Amino acid sequence: MGTRDAINNIIHLIGGADNISKAWHCMTRLRFSLIDENKIDQSEIKKIPGVLGAQIQSDQFQIIIGPQVNSWYEQLTQVLGSAPGQTASTQQKKARKSLVSMFMDTVSGVFGPIVPAIAGAGMIKGLLAGLIALKMVSAKSDTVIVIDLIASGVFYFLPFFLAISAARIFKTNEYLAAAVAACLMYPSLIEAAKALATHSPNAVDAFYFLNVVPVSVFNYASSVIPVIFSVLALSYIHRWVDKVMPDILKTVFTPTLTLFLAALVALVVIGPLGIYLGKALAWFIEGLFGVSASFAGLVVGAIRPVAILTGMHHAMTPIALQNFTDRGYDMLMPMMFMANMAIAGSTFAIWKQSKSREERAVVLPAAISALLGITEPALFGVLTRYKKAFIAATVASSIASAFIAFFGVRLYGYILSSIFSLPAYIGPYFIFALLGVALALGLSFTMTTLLVREKAE
Repeated sequence: MGTRDAINNIIHLIGGADNISKAWHCMTRLRFSLIDENKIDQSEIKKIPGVLGAQIQSDQFQIIIGPQVNSWYEQLTQVLGSAPGQTASTQQKKARKSLVSMFMDTVSGVFGPIVPAIAGAGMIKGLLAGLIALKMVSAKSDTVIVIDLIASGVFYFLPFFLAISAARIFKTNEYLAAAVAACLMYPSLIEAAKALATHSPNAVDAFYFLNVVPVSVFNYASSVIPVIFSVLALSYIHRWVDKVMPDILKTVFTPTLTLFLAALVALVVIGPLGIYLGKALAWFIEGLFGVSASFAGLVVGAIRPVAILTGMHHAMTPIALQNFTDRGYDMLMPMMFMANMAIAGSTFAIWKQSKSREERAVVLPAAISALLGITEPALFGVLTRYKKAFIAATVASSIASAFIAFFGVRLYGYILSSIFSLPAYIGPYFIFALLGVALALGLSFTMTTLLVREKAE
């Protein structure tokens, strides 16, 4: 069965195109918001070649594909004949979702499409940091400057990426969203924020619109929360302006008034609130580390595999990115790294015990994929079928995360949680990162071997 046939089969088994109110994807899954979930035939969908698993989670129907998900999604959009996020006008028929479901839809929808960009840039930053640490290149050389601008551009201008991605989720104009992000990124605002941070004598903490309304000075470069909520506000403002504007004036004055109001709301209200909210989230995580770094590692490491299964793992990404912005480093992503290595170790153990050639052909690629940072094939294709192996991976992830947290292992830039991420850890914490990887892989492999005594058929 080809990909197009598989997609047609999927559409049929979820109730047809008319039952799809929205479709999108993350790095490994096709995600659907459906009008009637009772029409889904999960058992038949799971039998389709190439499908690793399927589940309903937080009012989403998720089909796990693996690294090939992008090509499947392209086929899906061609069959449906719609752009991302525009698969049907029947979204209004969907019952009101819980706040948790709305949050998960938003986070996974916004970050999913841009993960390749930030992961690729993060990998370049990690390799560059390794080369500098090994003194293979001079930190002040032109070569490093060029590589750094290639890697850092994505993170510095992250608000633009988020604005476009969020506009698709909130179904508003992408270019107006980018324009709002441009207001937050305008040099006069960023330069004022830098002057304030360096305590320059001419620094100001706010500009005053009409000498009354304060526009607080913040550096929104690399920010996450402010731009997402600003685009959400833009979507409502755009619809309201378009509704009240006379038809003869819409072409010129609808975008004009929409941009003015949305930018003002972003600069005066949402931007500052988003900054403070991001700081509060980071403060909460920091409070957990303040109680005990090892305890924080135990908790984060234990919930990470389950979070990936439920799709809730995306919720940590904004916190990590905000940590990079506010503190210059992050301790969450090393724990995500440990979880991926633990999942890989358990999957390798299942591969070692497998007798069937067909089984080994499925398990080995899943294990390698987890080693490279993509864990869904291993989780959904292997570990969910071997519950004791999943428990082993969870325990190993928790212990390894507690270990590296105890020694303060941290990252200074976003990078995919892959075995190739190790050069990013070169420095004072490198030995502990290496030991953590060895602990996660070794413990999960050993525990799985002991717990899963029967040979996998």
